[in-house]
Amino acid sequence: MDPLDARYPFLASARSAVREAGVELATLVATDDPVVDRAGERVERALLEGTTESETPREWGAREELLSYPVARILVSLLEADAAVEKYALAEAKTAHDRFRTDFDRDDGRPDRITLQALLREFDLAGRCRPEPAPRGAPEPQWFRLAVGAYLDLLDPGWGDDWRLVNRELADGEVRIEREELYRLLRAAVETRVAEGLPFDGVGDPIATELEREVADLRALLAERTGTTDVEIVVPELFPPCLAGLLERVRAGEAVSPQARFALLSFLIAIGLDTEEGLVKFTQGGIDVETVGETAATLRDRNGSQYPPPSCATLSAYGICENEADHRAVAGHPLDYYGRRLQEVDDPTGWRDREPEPAD
Repeated sequence: MDPLDARYPFLASARSAVREAGVELATLVATDDPVVDRAGERVERALLEGTTESETPREWGAREELLSYPVARILVSLLEADAAVEKYALAEAKTAHDRFRTDFDRDDGRPDRITLQALLREFDLAGRCRPEPAPRGAPEPQWFRLAVGAYLDLLDPGWGDDWRLVNRELADGEVRIEREELYRLLRAAVETRVAEGLPFDGVGDPIATELEREVADLRALLAERTGTTDVEIVVPELFPPCLAGLLERVRAGEAVSPQARFALLSFLIAIGLDTEEGLVKFTQGGIDVETVGETAATLRDRNGSQYPPPSCATLSAYGICENEADHRAVAGHPLDYYGRRLQEVDDPTGWRDREPEPAD
């Protein structure tokens, strides 16, 4: 198998190679082929680390790298979660981005190396992207002109104002972009290609059955890393039953385990109770200011991002969640459960809006 296809399995030539190999994916899955292990690792690292690079690359050959890609797509489809598709496509794109940046900077004739022109051709950009002449002494062009239609097709509105067309140099239907900006646009093209058609139907019961264990493990990982994080309203009666019961115990002054206290606070912080005063007031003094402050600091990484609260599986392992009222049938993560319950209620009234007006 072509090492270039194995390194960039989203290429059209890679898809053709899989077809020409005559390999039945159902057979690979049924025989527990090493390809399945690599596919599971591929998706797992995408969910946890944002990459599909193997932690043990020397264990896998071109065959496993190439064939694990379509099996990984099956696994992602069986997860039946938009978040899984998004995370997986982004991870494949980031991995490809790291690889092709390295390839573009070298010219050693390796068979698994891709060139900039080859990647542009892959996405029908070769005739719509042209380099500006490089300054004298420069090894390669640093600026390119990209057709405005192609630019808009690849642009992500979330990239910021610098990418808005009104803030770009535009002439004769072409947008002027730097080399690194072109690389980012190519990464977006890869991400779109990977996500295309996912999740797909028609996996088939035999394959789905054979992959039940892998899918269950991946669902647990996905639950740990996802959740409805844009909720900014506190409606206690819509909490997952396990956390609602925990809140009642805390408000009653009962002693709870550090894990239970952490689970409750991380959930409350995630849904918008982000001040120490508000948290102490909401728990009716059941958790002191010092503990609230320490937990809030723990939940933020060094970049200031917020970690999600534990999943139902983790809460169960600590004896906090007993799947009361079978609430895990609604969702496997407290934030997902809460978000879905909120969608069922028209114009819910948040806890802050229920506070009594101060007496005159």
